[in-house]
Amino acid sequence: MIPVDFASAGLRRKAAATLLLLCALALCRVQAASISLNDSWLFHRDDSRSVTTAQQVPSTAWTQVSLPHAARIEARVPTAPWQGTVFYKKKLNVKLRPGERAILRFEAVMNVADVWLNGKHLGQHLGGYLPFAFDITDVLKPGADNELVVRANNEDNPITGPKPLKELDYIQHGGIYRGVQLIIKPAVHITDEMVSNTPAGGGVFVTYPQADKAAAVVQVKAEVSNTSSRERLVTVSNTLSWKGRQVARTEQRVRLAAGQRLHVTTPIRISAPKLWSPRAPNLYDLTTTVRADGAKDTGTDVVRARIGVRRLAFEGGKLLLNGEPLTLRGVNRHQEYPYVGYALSEQADYRDALLIKKYGFDYVRLSHYPHSPAFMKAADALGLMVLPGIPGWQFYNPDPAFGQQVLRTCTDMVRRDRNHPSVLAWECSLNETKMPDALLQALHGTVHAEYPGDQAFSAGWVPEPYDIYLQARQHRLGREHALPAKPLIVSEYGDWEYYAMNAGLNQTAWADLKPADRSSRQALGQGEARLLQQARNVVEAHDENATTPAFADGYWVMFDYARGYATDLEESGAMSIERLPKFSAEFFRSQRDAAERSPQWGGGPMVFIASYWQADSSPRVRVFTNAEEVELRLNGKVVGRKKSAPSPAHPRLAHPPLEFDTGGFAPGELVAVAYSGGRVVARHQVRTPGEPVKLALALDDLGVPAVAGDLVFARARLVDANGTTVPASGQPVSFSSGPGAEIVGSAVAISEAGIASVLVRVQGPRAGMSAQAGALRAVLATGR
Repeated sequence: MIPVDFASAGLRRKAAATLLLLCALALCRVQAASISLNDSWLFHRDDSRSVTTAQQVPSTAWTQVSLPHAARIEARVPTAPWQGTVFYKKKLNVKLRPGERAILRFEAVMNVADVWLNGKHLGQHLGGYLPFAFDITDVLKPGADNELVVRANNEDNPITGPKPLKELDYIQHGGIYRGVQLIIKPAVHITDEMVSNTPAGGGVFVTYPQADKAAAVVQVKAEVSNTSSRERLVTVSNTLSWKGRQVARTEQRVRLAAGQRLHVTTPIRISAPKLWSPRAPNLYDLTTTVRADGAKDTGTDVVRARIGVRRLAFEGGKLLLNGEPLTLRGVNRHQEYPYVGYALSEQADYRDALLIKKYGFDYVRLSHYPHSPAFMKAADALGLMVLPGIPGWQFYNPDPAFGQQVLRTCTDMVRRDRNHPSVLAWECSLNETKMPDALLQALHGTVHAEYPGDQAFSAGWVPEPYDIYLQARQHRLGREHALPAKPLIVSEYGDWEYYAMNAGLNQTAWADLKPADRSSRQALGQGEARLLQQARNVVEAHDENATTPAFADGYWVMFDYARGYATDLEESGAMSIERLPKFSAEFFRSQRDAAERSPQWGGGPMVFIASYWQADSSPRVRVFTNAEEVELRLNGKVVGRKKSAPSPAHPRLAHPPLEFDTGGFAPGELVAVAYSGGRVVARHQVRTPGEPVKLALALDDLGVPAVAGDLVFARARLVDANGTTVPASGQPVSFSSGPGAEIVGSAVAISEAGIASVLVRVQGPRAGMSAQAGALRAVLATGR
């Protein structure tokens, strides 16, 4: 398939309309076409819970929407998240040429999806996180009179699991929340991997039998299908390019009988490859082309992929990437946004990945389900190693249909993400769930059947039979026992062991909760003392993780998120649900070596004063840095100068926090000056804020330009006369928007640490960020 990547939704709509018009006239598709179907759907949510078919929906009850789409815009903190049935329908205008195939592909629909085309039931898909596809060739009518209907239900389901929403630690938000595309293939083509029944088959599958600094073998396996009425002589070619320059090309010719499918495997040898790693996420462009010789009516099929050449291995429990030992600092991530749930734009997914990288992480556990293709691509490009997992959380159903669904989900997850260099291993394990031995063996076997060879690793929360053991810190503390002789990841840490005293397997047993002022669950607006406590927990736990043989750990969690079983946010995030950093995020940023830097995500030397320096601030000021030493000054006078090195309090941290005793609060300015090699390498200052006098408004795109349909946070900062942010929490701020910007969810936001945020959907073509900022207004709700 050829990805269509236009600069705006408007251009995308025009291009798709033009392409469909040409197709209707049978004048197009010298090559395969991938057509976005994200625009112009009709939508109905069955709040009455009485509708079973789209035909029962009154014509006046439909509203027009675009994908990705949330079944309902929720409150910032959902108290009764939507569960039920929604309907979508859309007209398709398509005319196929003889032998062509039309593949309808959904990237994700929550949770049970039934699809009809022209009244014919194409099938039902179970599970809300992975793609599914239908060959609709024989159901299409020539021209515009094709009606596509989708019914989606996200209610509790014992076959897909996990727990019922009222007991679930996250929310399975409803709707068609990822994209839909129509892929039109010529008669001789590369199959879609989601419709192949062959293990490790379908589409294009890239592996690396050899990859080192001297040479690499990029092995490309493509499943080629001939749907024409006679035998064809087919040329399969592969072109590998680096930054637009071709570095290798291969061709192979095969004969395909009418109706035959065949996997064609081709090794591509390259010298001195640009290897992929978190520090150097080098990506090649691979173009695989299939052409039937001398047959103009069969056209040409082209599949493009961005790949990273790398080799993984384990020795003595240690991870080797391209032959070099690698220890990974990581974090867990839920893909949820406020208000829209899972219905993120591709740019929003990229910004999440960018924030994770920027704040010191090189590894992400994708909790507890497969995340979007956009996030996977961002991980490849930014150098984040990821651990994809199947949906599962403290739930098992002995019904054989449940086991079959779990195995199918594992298969589809590996099938979808197998070409991503960012994938570390596959968590085909039902998290914190007692699984029968037969299912454990089948899940482990599925990983290796779908990814043969020595580059696939299974991972599970129990040690056997998995290649990698995932052990949460709370499951270890107080229950010390001999660890198995296999690679170990500290899957979660820093939250539950500071929140409750049990092992985390019974989330409803809350009699043993620790006091709030000792917990890691601290909102950004809770104040300086609570944020410092969260950071103190993080420092202690991350340091203690190094006493284990783990090659990676994952803090719980990157972003605050909403839950089904509680009417508040889970706030152990290093960042708020609006993606604003807490003090703990700055600690993690300080743990990245100062020598690491990138034009994409920053890095380099840093220093941060974890204080608002107000009258109630601690006189013992904590500073995070990755420099050699820091000097702290108060109103120009030196408070002290300290080296950053492992200490008795933090013996395993290369860059432990530094504390300076100021002797007491004095209003004014704190300045931290960081030195390495005797030179000033970074500086941070904090000024005692005055009274707020105005709001400073900006759209926070993180340098990732917004496009039409994108979701971006707008920030209103309370600032004093000197431009200092006043870290006041609880102040209501009212936002309004004009042309080009739509506020999603509540237009009134409550400030946290001096910042109020609303979610904005960008609309229509735009010249720049300033144009959208001009369409927004913000005022204190009190009228100031």
